[in-house]
Amino acid sequence: MRKKIGFVLSGLFLATLFTITWTPAPVAAGPINLNYANFPPAPTFPCVQMERWKKEVEKRTNGKVAIKTFPGGTLLKAKAMMDGVIAGQADIGCLCMAYQPGRFVITNATTLPLNPPSATVSSLVLWDLYKKYHPKAFGKVKVLTMFTTAPFNIMSKVPVRNLGDLKGLDLRAPGSAGVVLKNLGGNPVGMPMPQTPEALQKGTVKGLISSLEVMKDFKFAELCRYVTKIDVGVIPFAVVMNMDKWNSLPKDVQKVMEELGPQQAVWTGVYMDNHVKDSMAWSKKTHNIEVIELSKTEKAKWDKLLDPITGKWITDAKAKGFPAKAVVDDIVGFTKMYSGQ
Repeated sequence: MRKKIGFVLSGLFLATLFTITWTPAPVAAGPINLNYANFPPAPTFPCVQMERWKKEVEKRTNGKVAIKTFPGGTLLKAKAMMDGVIAGQADIGCLCMAYQPGRFVITNATTLPLNPPSATVSSLVLWDLYKKYHPKAFGKVKVLTMFTTAPFNIMSKVPVRNLGDLKGLDLRAPGSAGVVLKNLGGNPVGMPMPQTPEALQKGTVKGLISSLEVMKDFKFAELCRYVTKIDVGVIPFAVVMNMDKWNSLPKDVQKVMEELGPQQAVWTGVYMDNHVKDSMAWSKKTHNIEVIELSKTEKAKWDKLLDPITGKWITDAKAKGFPAKAVVDDIVGFTKMYSGQ
């Protein structure tokens, strides 16, 4: 009997040992892999903010999320960004809303000449505008953050101190900047930014309207020795995620990205403003450029010529069913609030 019990126990021991030895160990789950498409070159500020956002998400999720970035249009081109993200060609994409003014009507109101003081303020205004109105244009994606360029100013080979100096002057000024220049009496010339240095050298244009970081980034300070401060408008950007991909993320990951929304808007605005300051300091030190500030009387003349742009936008947007006047009032009000007024 004892012998029989011993056999049984030995059998149980071997069975247990076999189970322990041969049961496969659980496979550790890998990170959630996401791709992020952007269209400008890697050194530019939309891509700098992309890399910062990637690092923050990976850090705050303790490596639970891994993001691969694609700058320079290598995954999606600029005008295909929104539809590409909706279709799932990219999980995340950074888009310039000004490239499609008829599609992003409410958020593109930030391009109006409403005297934005900085990229930081304008980025917060844009974010608040989106959160208040939740435009239908973003109904098929998850908006992760928004931000803007720094305000537009004039960089020129000849001094522009008044409207008379600006009359008939050929300046590179595409899109909303071109509308501004035309209303002020100048002659807007549309061309890609990379072609502008050669156009300046050949005299095809006498300057440009843009945010001032390009004085250093594109070395425009070598050719444009004058900067006229007008701060007339900004260009808005949005970072969006494919909705199915967003819905598939764990709640804790979603929470991290939600918290980063306004934080990233501020970070990008501050980065942009500091980049402009660095660019201008370099331009003054290296090329002794002159910064021209318009007098209050002169600035009032310029603003009066620009008022019809906002008026026309309100009329056109209202005709399409948008709360146009309220949107403009909010931009002005939010700007004053974030400027401490």
